[in-house]
Amino acid sequence: MKSSKTSSTSKPRRGKGFKRVLLGLAVLLVLLGAFLAYENRHAIYYWWHGEVVVDRSKYPIVGIDISSHNGDIDFYKVKNDGYSFVIIKASEGMDYQDNSFTANYNRASANNMKIGAYHYFLMNSDGINQAKNFIEAVGWRKLDLPLVIDIEEDDKLNKNVSEDIALKNLYAMIDNLQSRGYKVMIYTNGNGYKKFVKDRPLVDVSLWICSYKNPDNIKHIPNQLQQYSKKGRVDGIKGDVDLDVFNGNEKQWELWLSKAAPLPADTTTNQKEDINYEISE
Repeated sequence: MKSSKTSSTSKPRRGKGFKRVLLGLAVLLVLLGAFLAYENRHAIYYWWHGEVVVDRSKYPIVGIDISSHNGDIDFYKVKNDGYSFVIIKASEGMDYQDNSFTANYNRASANNMKIGAYHYFLMNSDGINQAKNFIEAVGWRKLDLPLVIDIEEDDKLNKNVSEDIALKNLYAMIDNLQSRGYKVMIYTNGNGYKKFVKDRPLVDVSLWICSYKNPDNIKHIPNQLQQYSKKGRVDGIKGDVDLDVFNGNEKQWELWLSKAAPLPADTTTNQKEDINYEISE
């Protein structure tokens, strides 16, 4: 009787244990799927919506944004592929400076491209010191576009930073740059626009919005530039590159540039890093 009782009660226990294992595996699969979906959200978006094709008759000014991750770039080919401006990563946080900035700047300048520079903003780092790092990285170089502060709250470097701290450091950086006479632009996505730009007391700050939609579909966001793709293919660049478009025609572009440019180059500064790059052929 004892062995029979043990046998009859052990089977349901094994059944329950097996169900728990299945349930645990199902939960893990759901969590794994959610993680993979988040990490590959841009690829999923492109798969679902397709690549954005900009109507060049309405938006004739297109460009790229780059960093050292894009490797060596042939700007002669980039320019001849129809891209007229480039925004180059210069710095990040309080002490990092992109080691390809000088080469990218000189080669783009040699090929008569309009040039901008961007700084990757760390929300938990002092805004004044970030501004100093940005200015130091740009140095004497003349730029055509405003100095860009790149705000990406989705990045792991900016996770778990309170909104108050982020805004405090952002305002400090903007104020410091503007007090030196620089024009400023913010790069961010739709959520960042709502959180850091919309209804904020920002004066004379342009917007570069990241949105993988046709420019006609984001007219409700007042932007000057739009990053519309992270999977662009451009002659002279190996692999994917970010693609950008100016929200206007050629006359509006020239007018905006005339008002948006930062300070001119400081020709009294030692230009020890200057290299005479010849135009590629």
